[in-house]
Amino acid sequence: MGRRLSRRRFLEISAAGIVAVLGPEHALAQSATQPPAKPAAIDEHSVTAPASIEVKARPIPSFDPRDRSHVRFGALEYRSGLVLTSSFPGFGGLSGIRLDAKGERFIALSDKGSWFTGRILYSGRAMVGLDEVEAAPMLGPDGRPITARGWFDSESLALDGSVVYVGLERVNQVLRFDFSKGFTRARGEVVPMPPAVRRLPNNKGLEALVFVPKGSPLAGTLIAMSERGLDRDGNLVGFLVGGPSPGQFSIRRSEDFDISDAVLLPSGDLLLLERKFLLLAGVGIRIRRIPLAAIAPGALVDGPAIFNADLGQEIDNMEGIDAHVTAEGDTVLTMVSDDNFSLIQRTLLLQFTLVA
Repeated sequence: MGRRLSRRRFLEISAAGIVAVLGPEHALAQSATQPPAKPAAIDEHSVTAPASIEVKARPIPSFDPRDRSHVRFGALEYRSGLVLTSSFPGFGGLSGIRLDAKGERFIALSDKGSWFTGRILYSGRAMVGLDEVEAAPMLGPDGRPITARGWFDSESLALDGSVVYVGLERVNQVLRFDFSKGFTRARGEVVPMPPAVRRLPNNKGLEALVFVPKGSPLAGTLIAMSERGLDRDGNLVGFLVGGPSPGQFSIRRSEDFDISDAVLLPSGDLLLLERKFLLLAGVGIRIRRIPLAAIAPGALVDGPAIFNADLGQEIDNMEGIDAHVTAEGDTVLTMVSDDNFSLIQRTLLLQFTLVA
């Protein structure tokens, strides 16, 4: 317990430090026309070539370390969790994750412009490890790693069949990769975005992407949401790109929470993963549920919190969320944390059943 309190106190006083797929193509993208950015120095955590890596996993027996019998947290029921570590220097900084329909194969990205792919191993319903993990650099339109352009902070991830969208925060751009053309060796194309996207804050810009599939009034729309880009009323800004009704909308901001990711449920509801850091209150995360039908150009949307957690539970800097439905019909939420390549933070992989 002393170690946990020490780690919690350190995080509270370190605010500045917390900082396969197949399907049709869609015509949202165009070739990049911007001149290459000034070459950037190679970060020690950047992945410069594809590599198979080993990732070790330590089980987290209880989400509440004070009471192992406590498994219900709001509308979520804890299933299992892992602490992930690797000797590979580029492993970490995970900011987004997407799983296949079985919840096994995954695509993840780090905020250093890297892909991580692999398979989650299960024993019954509990995660026990990762296998077949590969790291690869994200490639730009010229075939070079995007980090060579000075493009970092790859923070958000959305799938449309074989097409993968990635949001880059500091430059506030979206790249489109067709994984049917080389998987993680595919080259990214710049997606045209509304001019207002480029005016988002440098370090609080695009943080969540969701692609709306067929069967919805917003089918074919890429929904892009900012971490803390605010409208004139202090609410979070989102964009509808492509689809039948492109435009801008707002998400009500409350209790100092910012957006870190989002996922669209089969039911048609949008789940927002949010986090906050306050010097006195520490780190907190929550999930809000918003009807997709409420999202439209000019709308201000809101929804109830269905899950809240803080450092009294097994959380860290939670930045990625996805959902899949098991053969038994359970909707399972998977969350991943960004350790910021810090010795005092952890890469966590957590799974919960959505029970309400």
